[in-house]
Amino acid sequence: MRVLVVFSHPCKESFNAALCKKVVKTLEEQGHELHLTDLYAKGFDPVMSAEERRGYHTPQANTEPIADDLADIMWCEAIVFVYPTWWFGLPAMLKGWLERVWVPHETFKMPTADQGLRPNMQHIRRIAIVTTCGASWWVSKLMGEPGRKTILRGIGLLCRPGCRTLYLAHYKMDSSTSESREKYLRKVERKIAAFTAK
Repeated sequence: MRVLVVFSHPCKESFNAALCKKVVKTLEEQGHELHLTDLYAKGFDPVMSAEERRGYHTPQANTEPIADDLADIMWCEAIVFVYPTWWFGLPAMLKGWLERVWVPHETFKMPTADQGLRPNMQHIRRIAIVTTCGASWWVSKLMGEPGRKTILRGIGLLCRPGCRTLYLAHYKMDSSTSESREKYLRKVERKIAAFTAK
């Protein structure tokens, strides 16, 4: 399977970086084709400029600033997002990547008076999230988990109907222990391996 891993955390020594390494190693050991996009390491600019926004609805022109990232999502059959949940949602870097890369006419057809939004990413059949949350499971649910919904529902809507999804979270990250983190790493390895099995 062709798998794109999208990683968003600024610190190389973070637990999220360890999670990303675990995901990549697990996928490689299973023989999947892999592309890794480390948004901070590559210096991705999450800010949409005024010029880019003005051309957002113009076919081809809207793909020029983000051609390489767009090629990655056109190539893959599955995406694994690895990121920390901050303020119950996505890091600004990752949110900016979604806003700039998932452009109309390429990833979806804009709704019209006669038709609703139509997905173009039928080749993507699996989406997984590996994240950490400072809040507890209960508080995260109370707040509605907007980051989870943005990716699994919003991006999922643009993919193949019946696209399989997986959500893994280490809650209470701020009070985690080495034991809880190691247990989560083992869970991620096991779940990602099963989720991407052919």
